[in-house]
Amino acid sequence: MAQPVALAEVWRGPFLESHHSGHAVICDGSGQIVSAWGDPDAVVLPRSSSKMIQALPLLTSGASDARGLTTEQLALACASHQGAPIHVERVNRWLADLGLSDDDLCCGPQVSRDTDLKIEMIRAHESPCRVHNNCSGKHAGFLTLTQHLGAGPNYVDPDHAVQKACLEAFETVTDQTSPGFGVDGCSAPNFATTMHGMARAMAWFATAGQRSDSMSTAGARLVEAMHTHPELVAGEGRACTRLMRVAKEPVALKTGAEGYFIAILPKQGLGVAVKAADGATRAAECAIAAILVKLDVLDADNPEVKAFLTPTIHNWDGLVTGEIRPAPGLLA
Repeated sequence: MAQPVALAEVWRGPFLESHHSGHAVICDGSGQIVSAWGDPDAVVLPRSSSKMIQALPLLTSGASDARGLTTEQLALACASHQGAPIHVERVNRWLADLGLSDDDLCCGPQVSRDTDLKIEMIRAHESPCRVHNNCSGKHAGFLTLTQHLGAGPNYVDPDHAVQKACLEAFETVTDQTSPGFGVDGCSAPNFATTMHGMARAMAWFATAGQRSDSMSTAGARLVEAMHTHPELVAGEGRACTRLMRVAKEPVALKTGAEGYFIAILPKQGLGVAVKAADGATRAAECAIAAILVKLDVLDADNPEVKAFLTPTIHNWDGLVTGEIRPAPGLLA
């Protein structure tokens, strides 16, 4: 078994102070590995990086078209959003269209990550709601599918029809039998696969527009929704949103908890999966930016890219004391 390799380095002045190790895989549309760092067979939980897979049954079931869901709603179904007004208001309208409310969401309440809204709610003595949860768009999609199937309200139960459909989609696009699941931060099952399996799945999405079967058509629609509405997939200041906006070609990017990150590149027909072994977001962001620079999707000199590729480290007095850099082997 291959060991994790260095993905990102942390420099303080002339000294390499720390480094983050992990795994990264690039796959093509045939599912073959184009490049790999670390162990392609490492079993991982892709966390929120798998949301577009979890959204596939929403479309393939006919639930999305039956409800007339917009591209904005499809983007939110794939989102880990900031809980900003643009996210909260849209999810609330979605719930209202379903005849449901905040209480019907199975994800827990979460404080908004939007600074202005957070302060406004504190001043108004308002408690955070489930709709502020970063996964509320995904859960609105789950509820839409639940209603379409006529299934029970506990849609996060692994034996529920919604989660069975998600597992079937997950195993189809990864082309692997999942060894199991962990319960995600939003209470939904998060299915495990290998790094190769996840990169293969992202390549499946990248080439979905080249196929005409219903599942591929669904995948292509989700990818288009993501790169059309980057502000809904994450939010202002977030890597997913900022990097999608400055990419040289249409791409879909999605972070996941514990140092996961994926990229879907339709023009090149490639899928990318990155996992920082220590769960560090800064490492995953640096590594995905480096790989996308390597693939000529991002310009290394763009300030928006540099914010994640080579972010500077400041001390409390505002002095630049160091920077994070991609590990040399990642750029080779």
